[in-house]
Amino acid sequence: MPTVFIDGEAGTTGLGIAARLAAMADITLRSLPEAHRKDPAARRDLMGEVDLVVLCLPDAAARESVALADALGNAAPKLLDASTAHRVHPDWTYGFAELAPGQAARIAAARKVANPGCYPTGAIALLRPLVDAGLMAADHPVSINAVSGYSGGGKSMIAAHEQSGGPAFELYALSLEHKHVAETERYSGLTCRPIFVPSVGHFRQGMLVSVPLHLDSLPGRPSGADLQAALEARYADAALVRVAPPDPSGKLEPQALNDTDRLELFVYANEARRQAVLVARLDNLGKGASGAAVQNLRLMLGLADA
Repeated sequence: MPTVFIDGEAGTTGLGIAARLAAMADITLRSLPEAHRKDPAARRDLMGEVDLVVLCLPDAAARESVALADALGNAAPKLLDASTAHRVHPDWTYGFAELAPGQAARIAAARKVANPGCYPTGAIALLRPLVDAGLMAADHPVSINAVSGYSGGGKSMIAAHEQSGGPAFELYALSLEHKHVAETERYSGLTCRPIFVPSVGHFRQGMLVSVPLHLDSLPGRPSGADLQAALEARYADAALVRVAPPDPSGKLEPQALNDTDRLELFVYANEARRQAVLVARLDNLGKGASGAAVQNLRLMLGLADA
C-alpha cells in the first residue's frame, strides 16, 4: 500500500487532504509528532520512508523541503507541491489533469507535480480550450474577475472573518501583481498578461471566476454556442468537470459546489449585444486545493479514481 506524508498538515489544505486520505483504504498516511514537525532531520527521515510527500507550506518553506527530499537521491519520494513555489518551474509538471489531452498521463509519470491555484483552475479551464480551438487569439487582452470565500486567504484572513466579523466584500491585489497571474497566463496558452481582479466575500468557502468577452473581438466572431461547444468537447470525458447550461435566472452563487471536488463551467451570452461572460464555479478548498491534490497524488501513485 503506498504511503504519503503531508509536510505542513496543520494548515487548511493539509487538513483537507488528510481528511480525504483518511477515507481511502488504499493509501497509508504517515505523520510526525507535533514536536518534530519543524525538525528538518525528522522530516527528511520520514521523506525517505514514504512514496510521496505533499508540501502544504509557504513558498520558501516548500523550497526548503524540496531540498531535503532531493538530498535523499535515489531514495527521494515523489513530490506534490501545493504552494505557488514551483507552478511555472520547467522541471515541475502542472497538476491540472484536465488541462489538455495527455496531461493526466504526464502527471502520472512525473516525480514532481505542482498543484494548481484555486483561481487559475477556474480561469484556465475556461480559457485554454478556446485558445486551443482558435476561438481566442493567444494575445487577446483578457480580464478575469473572481470572488472567493475567506478560507483561501490564510490564517489572518480567516481570523479576521471568524473572530471579528470581517468585511462583507472587498477587492484586493489591486496592485495587479497577484501571484496566480503567472500560471494563469502560461497554462491558458496566453501570450498577453491578463488583468486579474480577485475579491473575497464574507462566506467561508466557494468560488466564482468570470471572464467577460466581446464576441466580435474574437477570431471568426463566434457565437456563445460556439464557445459552449468548445468547452463541451474538451471536457466530454472529464469526471470532475461539467459544462452546465446557463441558469435562466441570470444569477450564480458561489457555494453550490462546497465540499465537493467538482468544477462547473458556464457560458452566458447575449447574441444581440455580441457579448458573453464565461464563469467557473468550484470549491476553493476542493477542486481549488485539497481535492485537486488528492486527484494528483492518486495519479502519481498509480491508483484508480476514488
